[in-house]
Amino acid sequence: MAREGRKNVHGKAGVRFKAGYTKSKHENKLRTLVTDLIIHERVTVTSGVAQDLKSKADHLVTLAKRGDLHARRQAASVLRDIKADENRSALDKLFAEIGPRYAARNGGYTRAIKANNRRGDNAQMVIIELV
Repeated sequence: MAREGRKNVHGKAGVRFKAGYTKSKHENKLRTLVTDLIIHERVTVTSGVAQDLKSKADHLVTLAKRGDLHARRQAASVLRDIKADENRSALDKLFAEIGPRYAARNGGYTRAIKANNRRGDNAQMVIIELV
């Protein structure tokens, strides 16, 4: 046991057996961000996350335009159960307000605007908002 050395520390052997940034973490981050986008209709993210967030948000708006039960259940599997107002959730806001708003529009429901770089690591920030 002493021969193995310490695990998960920097040094001669490097970091061993440490979990990386997995696909499930990325998907959970996108679920939270798209829920915040539905609630607040604007969110600021890095440029790397922006494209994934736009595609997921556009897909949810397309489901809301359809408006049937199957589309509602598909959207419920993505969105978090967070209250948008005092009496309705993000899912209710998506299907009652945002879906009918874009009924006559064929795609392009989100807009990406470049913002200033983040102060800590100088990452390019992007504001994603519903059109």
